[in-house]
Amino acid sequence: MVADADAPPLVLEARGIVHLYAGKPALDGVDFALRAGEVHTLMGQNGAGKSTLIKVLTGVEPLQSGAITLGGQRIVPASTLHAQQLGISTVYQEVNLCPNLSVAENIFAGRQPRKPWTRGGGIDWKEVNARSRALLARLEVDIDVRRELGSYSVALQQMVAIARAIDISARVLILDEPTSSLDSDEVEQLFKALRGLRQSGMAVLFVTHFLDQVYEISDRITVLRNGRLVGEYLPKNLDHAALVAAMVGRTLASGQSTNMQAAAESRADTPVLTARELQRKGSVSGVNLEIRPGEVLGLAGLLGSGRTEVARLLCGLDRPDSGQIQIKGAPVTLTDPADAIARGLSFCPEDRKTEGIVDELSIRDNIVLSLQARMGLWRKVPAQRRRELTDTLARQLDVRAASLDMPIGELSGGNQQKCLIARALATNPALLVLDEPTRGIDVAGKQEIMNLLVKLASEGMALVFISAEVEELLRVSSRIVVMRDRAQVGELPGGCSEDQVYDLIAAPEHG
Repeated sequence: MVADADAPPLVLEARGIVHLYAGKPALDGVDFALRAGEVHTLMGQNGAGKSTLIKVLTGVEPLQSGAITLGGQRIVPASTLHAQQLGISTVYQEVNLCPNLSVAENIFAGRQPRKPWTRGGGIDWKEVNARSRALLARLEVDIDVRRELGSYSVALQQMVAIARAIDISARVLILDEPTSSLDSDEVEQLFKALRGLRQSGMAVLFVTHFLDQVYEISDRITVLRNGRLVGEYLPKNLDHAALVAAMVGRTLASGQSTNMQAAAESRADTPVLTARELQRKGSVSGVNLEIRPGEVLGLAGLLGSGRTEVARLLCGLDRPDSGQIQIKGAPVTLTDPADAIARGLSFCPEDRKTEGIVDELSIRDNIVLSLQARMGLWRKVPAQRRRELTDTLARQLDVRAASLDMPIGELSGGNQQKCLIARALATNPALLVLDEPTRGIDVAGKQEIMNLLVKLASEGMALVFISAEVEELLRVSSRIVVMRDRAQVGELPGGCSEDQVYDLIAAPEHG
């Protein structure tokens, strides 16, 4: 812990927190301390244990081992309501309020002041509205509290959620990724409010993946990695490069990667896809890409850097506010994923469980889903073609299953991922975009998928490969585009080192 004789008093302290899921530690002896009048940022990559620690502190998950004290008194939060009653409130990335109710109704839902002089103690709406305005004034927000919450921007809805939280419990406020959907002006408005809360003595636990924001608002930083405490730091003693090194678990020292140069060097062919100055508010900005036949373009960056958002723009899942996409030199407007598929683009999502496979359907049905979508609901894939195509793709990708007619949900993660790639290949795409295709897969399965990417590129397909594992990107990428804080910050050639990638990720200013 960072010691300071003049430090403000401890408000919340967790010691030796251990939490197991299916016998495996999500938290392994983690310590964390939060002081009055500070913003303490919790950092770590996906799976580091941040969410689990917050769940334990707020009663979503039971305290299995270790101790939590609040104001010097030992506590065991039994639920989120219990945590709120103790003095700990959480505002999540997705605002969990009722958009069809007024701002004031949301702030005081379940706690409305009553009129003691009326029969039945009716709600004192004058008091509700007045207190709502006063709470929002603390955050320097001046809006009509009688209007429906849904009529306001996401940023203002966040402020309303914070107002409700600080009214419920004015001791500890936990903000879990509150800026992920905000633009720069909205982030500054939020930070202005946080500075006011900090000055009033509020203890704030802040979770973000945006490095610039960490240094703008944090009094202290705690880093977790793989469920363990890496350390607690003062921002002045931890520069961007050191923070990234702490998160990823390596020292940024010189040394070349073992790049396989799997895909062809940049060719003179017309790019399969060109993106020029793509921007989507609250998502990404300044995206410029050229992807040519036979290339594997790697997309690197920490979680929250904008990698997935780029993939969604390229494949028609989201539409840009500005900029242009060209396919084989011709400008296009992708209206939806089906339009992208028709134009030769295919996408494998990161979350194969919720966005990819349909558990109850057979392996064959899952593989032909995209092809069927392209053909339309009324033109079924002929049974013989369906069988021949799925047999061929399953054989090419070495999908290991007792039968292709069995439910895909019964397959291992690696085999499910192969089926998703088979689905993408069934449409014969010119460009295949893969978002974390090796996530949650064992070493052997990862190697098989990496070899497949090499093979597809060697046959002339263009690929975009997104991975949090920089070593994976280096092994198969012709070029690597680096994302940071939802913007493209640089591009590196194949054969570069891990340090070069991390240097761009950690750079304090966009280059």
